[in-house]
Amino acid sequence: MAFPSPEVGLVVSFAYLWHREQQRGNTEGAKNRPCVIVTAIESVDGEIVVTVSPITHAQPENPASGIEIPARVKRHLGLDGEKSWVILTEVNRFTWPGYDLRPISTRDSRVDYGFLPPALFDQIKAGILASIRTGTRISTLRE
Repeated sequence: MAFPSPEVGLVVSFAYLWHREQQRGNTEGAKNRPCVIVTAIESVDGEIVVTVSPITHAQPENPASGIEIPARVKRHLGLDGEKSWVILTEVNRFTWPGYDLRPISTRDSRVDYGFLPPALFDQIKAGILASIRTGTRISTLRE
């Protein structure tokens, strides 16, 4: 399977492990979901470490914890028509490409949906940074 370059703003299919799942002892996400790459940094040993934020249909209780994805962006990415949010207070980190990347469908080996518009990605980045600055707990899990 060919993997795309890990670039910020790219939405990928990933077996995301929620913090609550890890607390229950799980080591792998229960469901494959779209996630947006928020950082991709080359480590000292030449590996690329990627940070992803999950996309979910569950509206966050705290509005500052997520950013809703506009319907037109969801259509552009080929996602369903339900409302979805990028969660700003929880991320997973892994070495690219990582074993938790998943094909979008059984008929296609692609793992990427495409890119978020730059303005939306800038909002997500600003929201994550605001969460960090205000001391909001950011759950980070690493493979």
